[in-house]
Amino acid sequence: MPAASRFVEALKRSVRARGLTYAELARRLRISEASVKRMFSRGTFTLSRVEEVLAAVDLDLYEVARMCRGGGAGPAQLTHEQELGLAGDERLLAVFWLLLNGWSFEEILEGYAVTRTELTIAFARLEKLKLIEWGPRERARLLVPRDFLWRAGGPAKKAYARRAMAEFLQARFDGPLELIRFEPRELSAESAATLKRKLEQLLAEFGEMAEADSALPASRRTPIAMLAACRPWQFSAVSAIRRRKSS
Repeated sequence: MPAASRFVEALKRSVRARGLTYAELARRLRISEASVKRMFSRGTFTLSRVEEVLAAVDLDLYEVARMCRGGGAGPAQLTHEQELGLAGDERLLAVFWLLLNGWSFEEILEGYAVTRTELTIAFARLEKLKLIEWGPRERARLLVPRDFLWRAGGPAKKAYARRAMAEFLQARFDGPLELIRFEPRELSAESAATLKRKLEQLLAEFGEMAEADSALPASRRTPIAMLAACRPWQFSAVSAIRRRKSS
C-alpha cells in the first residue's frame, strides 16, 4: 500500500477510535459532510487540512506517521541489552508497557502507585536503553515499534513468559469482554495454512486497533490480551489408541 494511502487509513482509524462520524468531524472542521467523505475516499488532503483534522481528533503528526509505518521487513526485536534491562527490573518493565500503550508521564503518576522521582528514574533508564526519547514536558517518544517481538529464548521471555501466561489463563473467561475457545479439528494442509493466515491477519488488526486507540485518554482504554495459536496436535488419549504401522 502506498505511503499516502496508509496515512489516510491511519487517519480513518483515529477518527473511528474516537467514535466520531464524518458528520461530527465535518462540524468540527466547519465544512460539509460530503467534503469530508470526498477527502477520505480520494485522499485529497492539503497540509493545512491535515493539521485541522489532527487538531479535531487531538492527535499529532508523529502518532499518525507511526501508525502508518509500514514495510516488508516484519516485526522488529529489542536488542539483547534492552531486554536484559527490562528483565532485571519488573517496575521498569511495567512503566515501559504503559508507555507502549500510550500512557503519558502524568497519567502514570495519577493512575499508579509510583512517585514522581521513581518515574523520573524509570524514564531516564528507558532513555539510556534507547527505548524512548524523553523531551520537554515529560513527553516520551517510543524509539521502538509497538508491534516488536520478544526474542525467542531471550531474557524477557525467560523472566516473564511463564508467569504472564499463567496469569492470563487464570480466569473463567465469562465476562463481557472475555472469550476462550479450544476447538480441535482435522484439516487439510491447505486449510491449515489458510487458518494460520487468518489468525495472522486478526493479530495485525488487533495491533492496528491498539495503535488507533493509543492516542485516547488512558481512562477510555482497557488492557486487553489476545492469545492466538494453532499447530498440528492430537489429544494424547486419541494418540494412545492409534494403530501403529508395522515395520
